[in-house]
Amino acid sequence: MPGHFEPLPGGGAAVALDEVEISIIRSLAVQLLELIGPGPAEDAPADPLAELFAEGPSEPPTDPVLKRLFPDAYSDPEEQPAGPQEAAEQRAHSAEFRRYTENDLRAGKRENALAVVHSLNELSPASEGGAVLELSPQESRRWLGALNDLRLAIGSRLEITDEDDADDLYTLPDEDPRKPMVMAYLWLGGLQETLVTTLMP
Repeated sequence: MPGHFEPLPGGGAAVALDEVEISIIRSLAVQLLELIGPGPAEDAPADPLAELFAEGPSEPPTDPVLKRLFPDAYSDPEEQPAGPQEAAEQRAHSAEFRRYTENDLRAGKRENALAVVHSLNELSPASEGGAVLELSPQESRRWLGALNDLRLAIGSRLEITDEDDADDLYTLPDEDPRKPMVMAYLWLGGLQETLVTTLMP
């Protein structure tokens, strides 16, 4: 079980984590929460109906990580619009889609990251200084979403755009300042892959 998730009888997943691993995941999840922000409910009046129809931003974020987490829905970075009119239409459709979906997307990503922090905070340390994290099927799906977001965020900071970029990470020398971030990226990838396997029927 060390370093990877294993299925639990009846559903869910479990992984053994040491104190350093727990601290790293918690710290990354908290940073992700800070990046995503508190959400409109923190400032809005306590009116559920108004909150339901609250409009989000229409412009894409300026931070590269947030751009990766909340990409435009109607644009393909590998395809250029046929002309100015098509580009303008894509921007208008993307703005409209973002206005009515981004708040919900942010809320979902925030809930996933919070679920990670809460489950780590509830762990009881084992005698070796670590703990075994056991997740229900629903918690496993929240963890999977959070792990994906964390890898997207780190990958954006490392400027990873395709598999070739990821392969190059293995050859970085130890003195490269990106090495700790690379190690976290690769380790989270392993966790994510094994968690996906536990959720497969």
